[in-house]
Amino acid sequence: MSATPELLGLIERLECEHSLSEAEYARLIDGRTPELADALRERAVRVRKEIYGNAVFVRGLIELSSWCKNDCRYCGIRRSNDKAERYRLTPEDILACCREGWDLGFRTFVLQGGEDPWFTDERLVPLLQSIKAEFPDCAVTLSLGERSRESYQRLFEAGADRYLLRHETADAEHYWKLHPRELSWQHRMDCLRALKEIGYQVGCGFMVGSPYQTSAQLAKDLKFIEQFRPHMCGIGPFIPHKDTPFRDEPAGSVELTCYLLSILRLIQPNLLLPSTTALGTLDPQGREKGILAGANVVMPNLSPVSVRKKYMLYDNKICTGDESAQCRSCLSLRMASIGYEVVTSRGDPAGGIEGIRNSE
Repeated sequence: MSATPELLGLIERLECEHSLSEAEYARLIDGRTPELADALRERAVRVRKEIYGNAVFVRGLIELSSWCKNDCRYCGIRRSNDKAERYRLTPEDILACCREGWDLGFRTFVLQGGEDPWFTDERLVPLLQSIKAEFPDCAVTLSLGERSRESYQRLFEAGADRYLLRHETADAEHYWKLHPRELSWQHRMDCLRALKEIGYQVGCGFMVGSPYQTSAQLAKDLKFIEQFRPHMCGIGPFIPHKDTPFRDEPAGSVELTCYLLSILRLIQPNLLLPSTTALGTLDPQGREKGILAGANVVMPNLSPVSVRKKYMLYDNKICTGDESAQCRSCLSLRMASIGYEVVTSRGDPAGGIEGIRNSE
């Protein structure tokens, strides 16, 4: 089925104006065809190359802890999963990962984990200060879930540059279907806004194909990104975990995820867009497909090999081979094979944080 003139017109308008209504985003999603995907991809790649060239930024991912106080219905490290293997890296372990990453050419470290109460401000502040003292030219990204505004402020002052907090869905009713009632969609939104006000480079993001999701809800996600204007947006297909309530739900689509990556690139041309591990888990060429759809970030794993299989948010997560940071040369070759170059850089958003603020 070919793309209709109306939908092609929506793409052209999105490229020029970087904005559509929710209903128009939903029409783009419902009406997608291979021809429409090609048109979107072509425009997204052109826009991406105008801003970032062929550069692919790498972030070294360090998974701090598989302990989590939350019980999100989709997540393999949810607190009620008594089959999950739990671990917690020490500050010395984390610094060792950073040293290894520096030698491999990484200039951004992403400290990610479950919402583990052990990682208090009193432990994180000296850790951040140590990382920034030893690697002053690197960016440090935190992805440690919901915390108080005061905590976010302390961590920012200690040296954290970026914070990733996926909103998972911009629809409050859908949020409650994915999370226990003690978690609040409004609180998640408040956290994201607080992070931006403090001065972080902020990343949000959502699952594609999560249980109960509709095209109208995906359209709401796109409109939220358009209005919130994050510095980074991570999206990936939902993948079920065998020890969660969603074990029997179907996985999300690589094709739809790539289609949405192209739309996001046109919504905000300087957005940092990862081609996620989840894409590579569902499709051996998934990360390449993400880059070819308009993404420009990859996040190989710097965690100790001994714990990688324990941080299992979903089934069959890739943990070795090209996903391993030690195989950075393999990743570089894979990106080169599709015409892109992995660069040694902090990988800040084009125009910097002020450029995004000033365009709001």
